[in-house]
Amino acid sequence: MNYTETDLKFLRQSLELAASAREQGIHPFAALLVDDKGQVLMEQINAYLPDQDMTGHAERVLMTRASKAYRPDFLARCTMYVSAEPCCMCAGAAYWAGLGRLVYSLSEHRLKQITGNHPENPTLDLPCRTVFESGQRQVEVIGPLLEDEGAALHENFW
Repeated sequence: MNYTETDLKFLRQSLELAASAREQGIHPFAALLVDDKGQVLMEQINAYLPDQDMTGHAERVLMTRASKAYRPDFLARCTMYVSAEPCCMCAGAAYWAGLGRLVYSLSEHRLKQITGNHPENPTLDLPCRTVFESGQRQVEVIGPLLEDEGAALHENFW
């Protein structure tokens, strides 16, 4: 995997944001959108609450916001840093928005082991790489990184 200290810095920032969500009783997921100059453009925590929106995943909501604000040619030069690997819905949103690069912490496989069949998070054990590889353009994927830190956010939450 080709990652940098900058990648680890922003990934840790997404983990801190997810920890903040957890402290508020919100599902502990977070995402950051960073441009090719290292500027954080947007951040997003899980949006399940208050309306119990099962599609309110941090990555999907962030990509919807980003798609409205930026064109795909710009997003192709951006990186999304996420506390956990995007599910197939979120990976699809990133693909359709035009994201060029993704860095994640906790894998979907390990998340499923932690959450079990929780009604608020019926985790799909489907790697985001599989979703992206099914598309017509490349999305660079780096992860899992700092996976134990990402997993710790979910221990005793579900």
